[in-house]
Amino acid sequence: MSEGSFRLGCDIGGTFTDFVLLDDQTGKLWIHKCLTTPGDPSDAVEAGIRALERSTPGFLAGLEEVIHGTTLVINAIIERKGAPTGLITTRGFRDVLELGREIRYAPYDMLAEFPEPLVPRRLRREVDERVRADGSVLRPLDPEQARQVVRSLVEDGVRSIAVCLLNSFENPVHERELRSIVAEEAPEVSVSISYEVLPQIREYERTSTTVANAYVKPLTSSYLSRLRGRLGSLGFGGKLFVMLSSGGVTSAETAAHVPVRIIESGPTAAVIAGQYYGKRFGLPEMFCFDMGGTTAKSCLIQGGEAGVVPTFEVGRVQRFQKGSGLTIQVPVVDLMEIGAGGGSLARVSRLGTLQVGPESAGADPGPVCYGQGGVEPSVTDADLVLGYLDGEHFLGGEMRLDRDAARRAIAERIARPLGVDLIQAVWGIHDLINETMAAAAKTHIAEKGGNPRVVTVTAFGGAGPVHAYGLAKKLGAPRLLVPPNAGVGSAMGFFTAPRAFDLVRSHKVALKEADLGELEGIYRELEAEGRRTLERGGSLQRLSFDRSVDARFVGQGSETNVPLPAGEMTALSPKDLRRRFDEVYERLYGRTYPDSDLELVSFRVRASLPEKLLELPRLEPASGEGGAGGAGDAAPADPAAALKGERPAYCALTGDYVSHGVYDRYRLGPGARFSGPAIVEERESTVVVGRDASVRVDSFGFLWIDLPQREGEDDEL
Repeated sequence: MSEGSFRLGCDIGGTFTDFVLLDDQTGKLWIHKCLTTPGDPSDAVEAGIRALERSTPGFLAGLEEVIHGTTLVINAIIERKGAPTGLITTRGFRDVLELGREIRYAPYDMLAEFPEPLVPRRLRREVDERVRADGSVLRPLDPEQARQVVRSLVEDGVRSIAVCLLNSFENPVHERELRSIVAEEAPEVSVSISYEVLPQIREYERTSTTVANAYVKPLTSSYLSRLRGRLGSLGFGGKLFVMLSSGGVTSAETAAHVPVRIIESGPTAAVIAGQYYGKRFGLPEMFCFDMGGTTAKSCLIQGGEAGVVPTFEVGRVQRFQKGSGLTIQVPVVDLMEIGAGGGSLARVSRLGTLQVGPESAGADPGPVCYGQGGVEPSVTDADLVLGYLDGEHFLGGEMRLDRDAARRAIAERIARPLGVDLIQAVWGIHDLINETMAAAAKTHIAEKGGNPRVVTVTAFGGAGPVHAYGLAKKLGAPRLLVPPNAGVGSAMGFFTAPRAFDLVRSHKVALKEADLGELEGIYRELEAEGRRTLERGGSLQRLSFDRSVDARFVGQGSETNVPLPAGEMTALSPKDLRRRFDEVYERLYGRTYPDSDLELVSFRVRASLPEKLLELPRLEPASGEGGAGGAGDAAPADPAAALKGERPAYCALTGDYVSHGVYDRYRLGPGARFSGPAIVEERESTVVVGRDASVRVDSFGFLWIDLPQREGEDDEL
């Protein structure tokens, strides 16, 4: 075994915690998967690393990096399990969290609900201070009043304080004073100031984001500190990194300081892996589909790039209704939740119809078939009864699934109340979740200007490959791509993500009045901050910066992001900036308005280090046994050598169970070809292939599944 060349990806999901160990020198991979421990996610991390140490003795001595993704932050917000938090704001702005943008997401629904703010009104305090829009101080902060405000919040039991003052993005002097006062009066209380979390215009978004950061900061800091300690006790002496929602990775120290940046860290990693595969194979449009045990997320990747948006919502009251959640304004990969996961519960609704999700069995107790006390049937239970999963060899045989218990639960709780036979109930659960995901996916693709009939669907997650064929059929997609180790796709994605951090600062100025030297000063401050942030993760060799500016027509309510060339702002002219804006605006909207004046609003910098990419190992054509490592092992090209046998599984066309060939994925060699109906099994996931599809294995072990394109055909397996 090589020394000092290992990286470990660890993704904590709602049901399973996934591990991928990579030897950078040889490209060899080791995979592990275990149930998540919701009470303390670091328990599962330690258990998984110990299991890897048993199968790969001595790797910890050469482990350089642990790259981590977690749902801890988003779950804390959704489940309201963060710290008691207080808010200090400028007098007159106490109710910004309720006022929001003063837009009703359902204007004709008089009973429409909005999410409760993370900070109740009784824990919000105002201070007498005022900073003008140009950054000049109109009314200084009264230190004694500020101390009284902090003391009152501490007496009310807060463990974290958010500070968000008017126009502080132009001049943070009062926010910094308040931070010092909190440190003096209550050093045990965590504090987040908006100038460090989001120094950007728009009062509601800035306040909401700062409050969210403060709400989860104690929990995240405690968890990451505990995780570092447990890793150290195991003998790990390298660097701990955390996946950002924007698609980069950052140090654990940065993640603990601004945890709002890691809200979507787990799902983002699978998209970054899909982006890497899209570039590697030259696919113009990919629909990345990641279905785990709790949720399913998607992203349309166009031209090898996943879109990044500046804002998103958490904890929606109406799951798919935009505007019904808490607004978080940080850079995030443009993900869309398109359905539920393998643990999503199936129930009969009050209207007497079948309903699947959004509630999930999670890891505890899990689906009925796990035998851990679950009583409500789930999607995984249905997939098992349909024959798509092998209950005797789930997770490579480490976990046995109880098919009889799953069948009884579906019969008693779904089939009998609906008055249908068992097969109709079981298939209904599977097909309904596919239909729900397909409907959402079509909307997502259309909004991005894509065409579902030309995309390559790429499946990740433990449940993704099981449902990907049905989803692709409903989309009308021509091709399905399933990477090796798809069941741990997010953990694989950590190895393809750059070490990067995004920064932004607002400073509104008319283009014709802009002092380019002053703007260069803003960019240099942002770059210095980016350098300091990345320094926490180690070496800064070949550090690079990408600049852009958010600009708009004077009086317009939204901005357009305009990339800027390398070099100083003083090398540009207002005419150059105007030309670049017009080019981007016309490409997006079909025309521009040359007679309308522009204003520059926010300045952005992405600080990044060179990517340390995952080198895809090639399969070696040979005969004999395949290893458990997946791609890179010797395997024959003849698919018959990988055929484990046959298993009856449900076919919608015949309305009955038909024989499916069952293949061992680790024994499928480059060039192997076969047709459905088929089931391809690997340790962490199972690929279901309908009878009208054909499968080809490439030199890297990817499964390329071609689907026929016939107008009007039924969706079937």
